[in-house]
Amino acid sequence: MIIVLSPAKSLDYETPAHIKKHTLPQFVDDAAELINGLRALSPQQIGGMMGISDQLATLNFQRYAEWSKTFDTHNSKQAVLAFNGDVYEGFSAKTPTSADLDYAQNHVRVLSGLYSLLRPLDLLQLYRLEMGTRFPNARGKDLYAFWGKRITAALDEQIKKQRGAHVLVNCASEEYFKSVKPKQLGAPVITPVFEDWKGGRYKIISFNAKRARGMMARYAVQNCIDEP
Repeated sequence: MIIVLSPAKSLDYETPAHIKKHTLPQFVDDAAELINGLRALSPQQIGGMMGISDQLATLNFQRYAEWSKTFDTHNSKQAVLAFNGDVYEGFSAKTPTSADLDYAQNHVRVLSGLYSLLRPLDLLQLYRLEMGTRFPNARGKDLYAFWGKRITAALDEQIKKQRGAHVLVNCASEEYFKSVKPKQLGAPVITPVFEDWKGGRYKIISFNAKRARGMMARYAVQNCIDEP
């Protein structure tokens, strides 16, 4: 069983990593291709494309300029420790045990606009590139076109290697899961829906749903669950 999560916009590179163990992303060459295209954009173009402030656009312009194909603990941080949003608060990402991390490394994946598919211990450098960004590139009009079938194929291969159930549990947002083609997976997909009772009916409260996705992944990791 593999659980997929969305990344977080907010990143924490100030808090020192409490673990040294790390791995490298699978699709570094593809990420480098995207970075080369992003480097051709001005801060104003980045801001317009992403709908962000001038300050954030300039910050990410600098991040793209500094990005390197060489990953180490000086310019990078493990994904599960770097992401700093509601999902990762629910996942309690700052306090995993060594056993938790080992299990998560085999059963949890993070979908990423720049890195495609990340394991929790994969190093990543500072970046911002949401999957839904309409960034024209050599492979198409946006990032869904750029990644094509790569993410699906990688997930399919990794699911087949699982000792437990061959199933994908989708705890990612709609924006990110659109990069996966469920009909081309050789495994069923389970998508939990987290709703709160409010105003006389059940409905999705974004903040709570994000935290619940992280909490479900954490529960599976802590209890070594591999059956849906």
